[in-house]
Amino acid sequence: MTDRPILMFDSGIGGLTVLREARVLMPERRFVYVADDAAFPYGAWEEPALKARILDLFGRLLERFDPEISVIPCNTASTLVIDALRQAFPGHPFVGTVPAIKPAAERTRSGLVSVLATPGTVKRQYTRDLITQWATKCHVRLVGSDRLAQMAETYMRDGFVDEQAVKDEIAPCFIEQDDRRTDIVVLACTHYPFLVNRMRKTAPWPVDWIDPAEAIARRALSLLNGSRGRRDDAGPDIAVFTSKRTDFATRRLMQGFGLAVEGT
Repeated sequence: MTDRPILMFDSGIGGLTVLREARVLMPERRFVYVADDAAFPYGAWEEPALKARILDLFGRLLERFDPEISVIPCNTASTLVIDALRQAFPGHPFVGTVPAIKPAAERTRSGLVSVLATPGTVKRQYTRDLITQWATKCHVRLVGSDRLAQMAETYMRDGFVDEQAVKDEIAPCFIEQDDRRTDIVVLACTHYPFLVNRMRKTAPWPVDWIDPAEAIARRALSLLNGSRGRRDDAGPDIAVFTSKRTDFATRRLMQGFGLAVEGT
């Protein structure tokens, strides 16, 4: 038995989609959720500066919380810095997140797949390597959205989103080619599942929306090798915001996910 927590790290609240699935699989574990909201959105950063920031931040987080494992639901952070983190902190297990291109290629019937992501994930060579490795028999369209992550943050805090804006952002995902239509859209940002019901409502036709949250949680569980946590006296699950500033709507949202807000 251990009281060492599982650390989850995201640029904002998107990783809560993975936390939700992890709690189902590991109800006995304690979680520390870290939102790097002081640097949100990651897409606005130059890669070297963002990489240096995340490496420095993890050095402090690992020292402070001594987690048994760190999960990075954020596609942008994972594709940029996961290898550097493993090199900088050998022996500490990291679970990253990459666009679910392999399962999309396996499940598509039309052969037309779209990957909906942040601009940073779209432009990264890592993403193109996944297509080369797993989806050469498919037509994969990469769609970068500047707005959806922030829209999801606002929606989860305030309960409102402009459906026309959602429709505009997802429109490039839908293509028709030789009597075939896009039939799968990969949600390659953990923020996006919060808006998936609005996406379904505004989409021009039904598609399969792939949310990787459960797969990420299962990977974390597998790396724990059956290690069980102890919740009795280990304290509550907490949420840490790097800005050290949270408004009422954010605190209410964290409370709804069973997280007590704490500053860094």
